[in-house]
Amino acid sequence: MTLEDIRALVKDDLLAVNEVIRARLKSAVPLVDQIAEHIISGGGKRLRPMLVVLAGRACGHKGNAHIEAAAFIEFIHTATLLHDDVVDGSSMRRGRDTANEVFGNQASVLVGDFVYSRAFQMMAALTSQPVMEIMAEATNVIAEGEVLQLMNAHDPDTTEQRYLEVIYRKTAKLFEAGAQVAAVLSESSPAIRKALASYGRHLGTAYQLVDDVLDYRSNPTERGKNLGDDLSEGKPTLPLIHALKHGNEPQRAAIRLAIEKGGLAQLEPIVAAIEATGGLEYTAQLARSESQEALTALDPLPGSTYKDGLIALARFSVEHTT
Repeated sequence: MTLEDIRALVKDDLLAVNEVIRARLKSAVPLVDQIAEHIISGGGKRLRPMLVVLAGRACGHKGNAHIEAAAFIEFIHTATLLHDDVVDGSSMRRGRDTANEVFGNQASVLVGDFVYSRAFQMMAALTSQPVMEIMAEATNVIAEGEVLQLMNAHDPDTTEQRYLEVIYRKTAKLFEAGAQVAAVLSESSPAIRKALASYGRHLGTAYQLVDDVLDYRSNPTERGKNLGDDLSEGKPTLPLIHALKHGNEPQRAAIRLAIEKGGLAQLEPIVAAIEATGGLEYTAQLARSESQEALTALDPLPGSTYKDGLIALARFSVEHTT
């Protein structure tokens, strides 16, 4: 099942999510509207909203609350991207100029705050205390993850454990929260809520690990980001951490220097070192393991086409690693 096949299962829901996103991003302040339109037109896979609506339908959800949830999950994600791009000094995302490149850092940070607070308005409107608790914890964990990543930046002694903690907090936590919220809004049993939270966590981890592989392997025109972006920002992702551990002395020295200084002056030999030490395959294998954990977590859910969609989504998350 392709990503388009998965989307087709919840086509009407995703169209409704897009309508909600446009409506909720409306503002009386013109600059907010301009940046919001820049974000919306940027597209993206919208994996998180897709996860929420698939999980809701797999739990037999009736009504529209899962549509609102899918939209506010995307808003939280969008707000973190707006802030991330400023922190990282990024100029390109999804193959186009970032908001901070077009509108400046100050406007991007402030509109990120607007999007973030709008998400909480939408949560409050659902009048579900469990949803508020899940999202309040998730956003706090995500913020801590941003700080942890900042601490790891330019630190060649970052361990695999520290790195995995960052990607759980920065990426996987929002997947986990989205799937869990869908189960809560569907009034599912505690067992199903736990199963979907686990599914989301492992799916998000697999997705980020694959992204780390693609940072050294993909075609920039297809991915919408530049090759070696993480290295240029001094981010010690898992392929680099693995190469540091298993490379020879010249390789380790080159990688340590690149992490400490940032930049892409030594990109070619470092990519060669990552390849030689099996760093990309090691990371891809861990992603496949996480994807399998996500599939196993779905066992308690009853069979349905929507469960099939969740299964396909977990498989899609790692299909580009080989």
